Amino acid sequence: MAIHIENARPEDKPAVIALLRQGQLLTDDLPTDLSDFLIAKEQNKVVGVAGIERFGAIGLLRSVAVDPDFQGRQIGSQLIGRLLDTASARELADVYLITTTAEQYFGRHGFLPVDRLDAPLAIQATSQFSGLCPASAVVMKRML
Repeated sequence: MAIHIENARPEDKPAVIALLRQGQLLTDDLPTDLSDFLIAKEQNKVVGVAGIERFGAIGLLRSVAVDPDFQGRQIGSQLIGRLLDTASARELADVYLITTTAEQYFGRHGFLPVDRLDAPLAIQATSQFSGLCPASAVVMKRML
């Protein structure tokens, strides 16, 4: 079956939460409307998700997850690529992310580790940075 990527809608939130929980990712601070989130579907099943939060000229890539049964098919890479293309088109200068387990994966997408204290204040003020993710989490940046 073919995988297709589309903008997430509010009614997709339960499936997105289930997928994120399956990947042991945060769900507490998901936006209600899932604006700026993409989902990958096979037929009607959500098999991948990724989102970006915008803070002026910077963004926070978050909630990147792919159903284990669909990993290895470049779904995450497609989601990330589309989000970065959109971020660039919207003239974001930099995109950050916070990870505890996927530093090498995101490194393959052009993200580089940065010191937590060098992250912009808008990123430091997010609930992911300031409390939901542990202080040991790696902060990464990609310039667009």
